Amino acid sequence: MTDVAQIRRDAAQTRRWGWWYVTELRLREMKAYISYVVTSSFGNPLMYLLGLGVGLANLIPDGIDGVPFLVFVGPALLMSTILTIGAEEGMYPVLGGFKWHKIFFAIHATTVTPGQIVGGFLVHLAIRFTFTAGVFYLMLVAFGAVPLGTGWLMIPISILGAFAILTPLAAYSAGIEDDRGQFALIQRLIVMPMFLFSGTFFPLSQVPDWLEWIGWVSPLWHASQLGRTVSYGLVEPLWLTLLRVAILAAYGVIGAILMRRAFVRRLTR
Repeated sequence: MTDVAQIRRDAAQTRRWGWWYVTELRLREMKAYISYVVTSSFGNPLMYLLGLGVGLANLIPDGIDGVPFLVFVGPALLMSTILTIGAEEGMYPVLGGFKWHKIFFAIHATTVTPGQIVGGFLVHLAIRFTFTAGVFYLMLVAFGAVPLGTGWLMIPISILGAFAILTPLAAYSAGIEDDRGQFALIQRLIVMPMFLFSGTFFPLSQVPDWLEWIGWVSPLWHASQLGRTVSYGLVEPLWLTLLRVAILAAYGVIGAILMRRAFVRRLTR
């Protein structure tokens, strides 16, 4: 009877904390590539800031938007870094969890539900995004690229932006059986254009009119503009700021719903 009672207690605890067990598992898996996470978190921001923020800034002595070029481009570089990681995490790691090492099936063999698997997956990534964005933010501060004390808000904004692209891609990845070049096309036709035409290095108003729509549908542009607002005080109507938050939240929430449905369908069929 004691063993049965213990099993029931363990099952109840798993049902309650299953999402955290998934998060803990994913964090433990990071030990295999923690050196990459740490070095890239420090190395990528440093190269971006030295090459683009400092080097390219010499060609734009008057700055943009009334601020030095490094101050203008800094928030967008932070956002593009985190959103790019989000896009990557929404593709091969998700497909791999179903097709190659089948870790999602192994977890679901316990009492952990598909919804908890999704929740733990996202919490783990939120922790990773926070670390990388935090390092990038500290480097921006060290380079003198964050005039306002509210600049730290770029960190949660970047996480919101990353989820806006991560969850729809994860929903798609969970629904396919194999990668036959789809991910390469997504990188070339979605991620790269998003980086190039989302006002990262210049205001969106300088993009030809027929390309501006890319910025408006791009999570990166909205995240970058929000980052500039909290970083150096980009002036824009309050309704537009709130609209940007709503757009990113809508992408993330709708994507998470679709992601959960895709996981449920894949794990229970």
